[in-house]
Amino acid sequence: MEKFERDPHTGYLTTGHEWNGIIELNTPVPRIIYVFLIAAVLFSLGYWVLMPTWPLGTTFTKGLLGADQRTAVSQSLKQAALDHATWTNLIEKEGYAQIQGNPQLMETVRTTGRTLFGDNCAACHGREAKGGKGFPNLTTNAWLWGGSPEAIAETIRVGVNSTHPETRTSQMLAFGRDGMLQRPDMENVLAYVLSLSGKTTSDASANQIAAGKTVFATNCASCHGDDAKGKTDVGAPDLTDAVWIYGGDANSVYTTIWGGRQGHMPTWESRLSPLDRKILVLYLIDLRKATP
Repeated sequence: MEKFERDPHTGYLTTGHEWNGIIELNTPVPRIIYVFLIAAVLFSLGYWVLMPTWPLGTTFTKGLLGADQRTAVSQSLKQAALDHATWTNLIEKEGYAQIQGNPQLMETVRTTGRTLFGDNCAACHGREAKGGKGFPNLTTNAWLWGGSPEAIAETIRVGVNSTHPETRTSQMLAFGRDGMLQRPDMENVLAYVLSLSGKTTSDASANQIAAGKTVFATNCASCHGDDAKGKTDVGAPDLTDAVWIYGGDANSVYTTIWGGRQGHMPTWESRLSPLDRKILVLYLIDLRKATP
């Protein structure tokens, strides 16, 4: 038979259980616990009365407050769809300049455009659209095929050297590999091209630059122009600025002259809707304006 005793220190009865000389006290439950239990029961009763709670076959108790989360979510989705339709219709119908002049609409363009760009373009051009070796920096004013909204939209639609039947097509010839220029001519035109953007090779002379200018006029001006500022109708870059897709150092430029270049951009006509492509155009133009 278990022996119940009163603990002399606390005044509580023991349970009769003992482990290695340690006697278990029959300590009462703290009163605060009962307070919390009563509060929980009262809250439950109130919730059952006020809110939808109990299933009743094919329906449920509605509660005195008439709260209905399904209806609230449905209304929220309908409002979201209505708001979406409102701004998408504006973007579809209005011109680029009108949209750019609408601050509220441009905020939506920035948010939606950044997502579109991140999902479809960032793999090549980078998350911040600053490009990398072989991929153009889209935050500058140096656009191979033109930087107007219409030109950008067309480039996105048909791509460059893509599978689209109307694709933009461009290629830098391999003047060295294909034997069109000898090494001295390539070195001369390299010195001339670097001088256009304020650069020179360590051993470049005035005579070499002059000779390179002649080589340029004969072999390069048809695409890059007599002033070397490029031609957007053939996708030839401006060689007088500081923007280089494949690198502007002497070794990179010489490699380009020797082996040629042929970039690629996929067509997005079948992948993105006209609305998405227009948002991307507006996003890129806005990104370019925001970049110093």
